[in-house]
Amino acid sequence: MIAALFAAREGARVVLLERNEKLGKKLYITGKGRCNVTNVADFEEFFAQVPRNPRFLNAAVRTFDAGALRALLDELGVPTVVQRGGRVFPESEKASDVTRAFERALRAADVQVRLGARVESVQVKDGHATGVTLEGGECMLARAVIVATGGVSYPSTGSTGDGYRFAREAGHAVEPPRPSLVGMTTRDEWPRSLQGLSLRNVRLSARMGKKKLYDELGEMLFTHFGLSGPLVLELSSHMTDLNPQDVQVRIDLKPGLTPEQLDRRIQRDFEQMQRRQLSGVLSGLLPQRLAALFPALCGLDGAMPVHQVTRAQRLLLAQTLKALPVEIEGMRPVDEAIVTRGGVNVKEIVPGTMASKRVPGLYFAGEVLDVDAHTGGFNLQIAFSTGALAGRSAAREGRM
Repeated sequence: MIAALFAAREGARVVLLERNEKLGKKLYITGKGRCNVTNVADFEEFFAQVPRNPRFLNAAVRTFDAGALRALLDELGVPTVVQRGGRVFPESEKASDVTRAFERALRAADVQVRLGARVESVQVKDGHATGVTLEGGECMLARAVIVATGGVSYPSTGSTGDGYRFAREAGHAVEPPRPSLVGMTTRDEWPRSLQGLSLRNVRLSARMGKKKLYDELGEMLFTHFGLSGPLVLELSSHMTDLNPQDVQVRIDLKPGLTPEQLDRRIQRDFEQMQRRQLSGVLSGLLPQRLAALFPALCGLDGAMPVHQVTRAQRLLLAQTLKALPVEIEGMRPVDEAIVTRGGVNVKEIVPGTMASKRVPGLYFAGEVLDVDAHTGGFNLQIAFSTGALAGRSAAREGRM
């Protein structure tokens, strides 16, 4: 939608081919339906949130940044607000308002929108993109073609990898699609026994040998398959290219306390409740379900009175509270991922225009490219930035 709008505003005659029955299906599910459109992080922080090919995005993001997007949405009648972590949402917190605003803008710009129109192939003649062929055989000629088909995550929204096929048929290298921002399965059974339990203000860290991969404070969730939630999804983007079983993951359940402070807190609780069972006393430090399970994770009996806990056992409790190990089995499948890692190799795309280096007249934008970022509005901003640049460039270069 943004590519079509920017191309039309440059004076191009634009047709938007949408395979779904309506526009913006993926927008409807972003931010749990509230539509986290972008993030107000400065450029340095923005690119720090892009683990895959951040340098490639420099021109696109600086050309159409969060401020420009918010100004456009305001112009289209959708004021935005900044919330925790710099996340930007429409004031109404309705994704549908964003989609409807773009639909109105496309109509105003005389963009022809064709719903239920699935592209079968991109036409290339004498080395140039010359149009597309639709399912059913209809051919449409064009001076420029923009491929903005998404990746393979959330296939119910229409992202089924068509863009990768178009790119390969045009001679482009495509990095294999893999899940990013996705939950993790665990070897351990105990996380699954805590299904539905959410932890807030915990620190999740990961190492591979001596190399630190991740260390952040936030929220996480235990699920029927293992782990999910914001911290886990973000960590997954640093593990996509690794064997998850080689990564050592730890949860600091009490990041606000040093080991010494935590031990003093445990001693105080033990003194005040000497005849209580260990699991009952730990409920003052942990959610009840986790407190009941925690002694066993330390090799201790939760039913033992705390006055029988030895100093070594007490120190082990504190140590495990600060670094609870979780053995990871693997990642959930790509169709459950928020975004796709992989896609069109960015070395074959001109970063200042989003044009193909192999096929003049062909452009790529959004998740079909091999770029992805953390949660928090960064992936949508990448889509908007690359889309705006591709649309503007295709219109300008198409006139030459």
